[in-house]
Amino acid sequence: MVFIGKVIACLSTMNLSFIYSLLFAVIFSNAEIQVQQLIGKWQLVYFDGIDRVKSSPQYQSSDSAMRTNIEYKIKSRLENTVYDFISSDTLIYTDYENNIIVMKKAKIELKKDSVLTIFDGKVMREAKILELETNRMVLEPISSNSNGGGKLIFERVIEKEKK
Repeated sequence: MVFIGKVIACLSTMNLSFIYSLLFAVIFSNAEIQVQQLIGKWQLVYFDGIDRVKSSPQYQSSDSAMRTNIEYKIKSRLENTVYDFISSDTLIYTDYENNIIVMKKAKIELKKDSVLTIFDGKVMREAKILELETNRMVLEPISSNSNGGGKLIFERVIEKEKK
């Protein structure tokens, strides 16, 4: 009987610690993202649209020169897509215009449900922040185009100290 009592006590303690751990995880995973957490430079390191391109029939049936060209464009896009959140309402980012990399400045707003809105002149774009850690951010553009979605994975750029 004493043994059964100890087992029940142990299980009760385990259940409480599990419940507290679960409660802690739920509370902090639903915490609203603050725009100050975005401040800094973020480099695009992956876009799941790349997988769609590489698995498409057009890519699969293309010759090696075409594939090399596509791979170059993908690599260039990844290496040159940087978002620099410089204040709580301003973003400087790289974009392509006529295959030329240009720097743009836009106003930003972080809405409820972690929706990032980027106002660039008359153009407004939105993305849901799916994940935000100290050095990793995952965005999913909000688009009415069924092919326009996909996750963008960014890593924080750690600036090296100048000597």
